[in-house]
Amino acid sequence: MHKLKGVVAMGFHVILGDITRFRADAIVNAANTSLLGGGGVDGAIHQAAGPGLLVECRALNGCKTGEAKITGGYNLPAKYVIHTPGPVWRGGGSGEDGLLASCYTNCLILADEKRCKTVAFPSISTGVYRFPLKRAAGIAVNKILSFIKAPLYVKDVTMVCFDAATEAAYKAAYGEFTGKN
Repeated sequence: MHKLKGVVAMGFHVILGDITRFRADAIVNAANTSLLGGGGVDGAIHQAAGPGLLVECRALNGCKTGEAKITGGYNLPAKYVIHTPGPVWRGGGSGEDGLLASCYTNCLILADEKRCKTVAFPSISTGVYRFPLKRAAGIAVNKILSFIKAPLYVKDVTMVCFDAATEAAYKAAYGEFTGKN
């Protein structure tokens, strides 16, 4: 079980941890458009899930940036994996903010459709896709907190941060969104 400390409010948590070990109904994979695995979170999720995930992903025929597709969780401690390709940062003038917002919204919609009560997200697009961390955290927190006000099923969303800088950025974004610094 994860020890939740720091930001916990409105069914929203920010923790430092490994998303491949997080127990939730669904975890989100910051995927590439092929859905066939890659580096970072994507590679770690594919490795931890085992070969069945790749087989199922091949049948999905990829996924467009900002959209989301769902598979089984296989060897992960989650029933589902929701795959979403985030945008590559190109300076901010190529619709990156809207695409990133769509990633979070579409993942939460899929989770709600599958009656998931708990969902865990990584920080989408802030690794090799170079989306500015503070900006990405603000978009993610806004979309998540807006969504969990009135979902049918999703009640608890956790941002599982890979490092302390990412954790701090999401905690700060939460404080800015809620006015609770």
